Parts: sequence; structure tokens; C-alpha cells
Amino acid sequence: MSLALASFLCVAVPLYLPAAIFWAQTEYLDAGTVKQSEPAKSLDPALANASHRFWNKTNLALFTGTAAARALDYTSTRQFRSRGIDERLLTNGIVDNKPLFVGLETAATAASIAVSYWLHKEGHHRLERWVSMTHIGVAAFGDIHNYRLGHSQAGPRAPAGFR
Repeated sequence: MSLALASFLCVAVPLYLPAAIFWAQTEYLDAGTVKQSEPAKSLDPALANASHRFWNKTNLALFTGTAAARALDYTSTRQFRSRGIDERLLTNGIVDNKPLFVGLETAATAASIAVSYWLHKEGHHRLERWVSMTHIGVAAFGDIHNYRLGHSQAGPRAPAGFR
């Protein structure tokens, strides 16, 4: 992947997702009029009143936690790469490219928020919050694992971009 394409993706994806979410809220009718779409109604009467605003305190806290877990993932991965340990889920070239790796972490956070928004729009409010809770839990587990890794057998070495 060229540097130009990687840079474009790092900028375009975080800018496109909020715009796509905004445009998904409207329906275009005949003659160019716009109608706001309504959230799906729950079949369970007990859950019918469970509707809430998307950007409420709970969701903001969950999204902040997701972003913090992704930031810790970035720092923990960079830290174990500086000790000479190879990345298993991504290529070392991606992890060693700071702008690309920051873009991937940002895209993962944006994707989590976008999935939560889609579930909110469909009326699945419990699942909407479970997406962020699961994301935080999995990322925190990975962060702890990354920080507990010891040195590689070859000893510490500089990432590929610094040789």
C-alpha cells in the first residue's frame, strides 16, 4: 500500500463515517423534500419507553472508553514492538507506520460508534451499548496482554522504520 493511499484512508474514513451517519437520518421524497426517519418501534411494551437520545451521557462515556482502550492498544503495541516482539494480528509494516496505525485505531473507534448508531436507529438499545462494552473489554484484554509481553529472544531492536 502506497503512502498516498494510506494517508488518504487515514483522513477519508474518519471524515466519511460521520457524514454517512448524518445522511442516513434522512429520507428523500418526491420533489426534493426531506423527511426525518423514525426509529423502529419495539414489539415489547416494556422496552417501548426505553428510547433515548444517541449522544446521551451513557453513550458518551462508553465511546470515550472505547477511544481510550484503542489509544492504549496503540501505545501497548508500539511499546512491545520497540522491544523487538512481532505483531501477530497485523503486519509489522502497518504497526511501524505511525500515521497508518493511528488511522486504523481511529477507524476502529469510528466503526464501533457507527455500529452503535445503526443499532440505536433500529431500536436495539441494549445491543447498542453492548457493542461498546464488548469493544472496551476485548481491547483492554489485548492491552494487558501486550504490556505483559517480555523481550523477544533476539533482544530489543528498533522498529523497521528506524533502522
